[in-house]
Amino acid sequence: MLATGIVGAVEDPWIRWSWISGHADVIIAALLQHIQLTLIAVVVGLLIAVPLGLLAWRSRVFRGPIFSVTGILYTIPSLALFSLLLPFTGLTLWTAEIGLVGYTLLILIRNIVVGLNAVPDEVREAARGMGFRPLAELARVDLPLAFPGILAGVRIATVTTIGLVTVTALIGEGGLGSLIYDGLLRDFKTPLVVGTVLCVALAVLSDLGLAGLQRVVTPWARSRAVP
Repeated sequence: MLATGIVGAVEDPWIRWSWISGHADVIIAALLQHIQLTLIAVVVGLLIAVPLGLLAWRSRVFRGPIFSVTGILYTIPSLALFSLLLPFTGLTLWTAEIGLVGYTLLILIRNIVVGLNAVPDEVREAARGMGFRPLAELARVDLPLAFPGILAGVRIATVTTIGLVTVTALIGEGGLGSLIYDGLLRDFKTPLVVGTVLCVALAVLSDLGLAGLQRVVTPWARSRAVP
C-alpha cells in the first residue's frame, strides 16, 4: 500500500524520497505516457487544423461554421466530453485522444488564420508579380511568413494539452495524472506532488523548447521585432 489512513492523518510529509526511489520505473513510465499522449494530440490536431485553417482563411462562408464547431468543442468540460465518448470508444486511448485533439483545434485553427492574415499584401503582390501561382505563393510565401503565428498556436496547444492529459487519468490513460489521482485517492502527498511538479516542468520545458525553435527557424521575425 502507498499509504495508510493513519500515516495520511498523522505524519505524511510532502515528499517521501524512499517512495520515489522505489517507484522510479512507475514515475518514468507515467512521464513517457504523458509525453506520448501530448505529442499524438498536438500532431493529429495540427494535421486536422492546417486544412481547416486554410479553408477558414480562404472562405468566409466556411470560417464561421469552423470556428463555431471548434469553439463548442473547446467549451465542453473535459469530464463531460470523455463521458460522452465512453459509450462509443470505451476506456481506451481513442477516448483520451479524441477529446485531447478536439481541444487543440480551436487554438490551432485561429492561429493559422491570424498568421496568414498577418502576411503583408505587398508581399503577396510582389510574389504574383514574379509569376507565383496560388499554390506556390501559399507554400513559399504565405505559410513561411505565417509560421511564427502558427507556431505560437502550437505552443499554446501543447501547454494546454499537457494540463488536460492529467484528466484522462479518470479513464485510465492519465500519464502523470495517474500519480496525482493515486495520491488524492490514498491521501498520500508524495505521488501527488511528484505528478504535479513533473507536469508543470514538462509544460515549461515544452514552451521554452518551442520558443527556442521559433527563434531558430524564423530569424526574420526576431530581427524585425528589434527596434
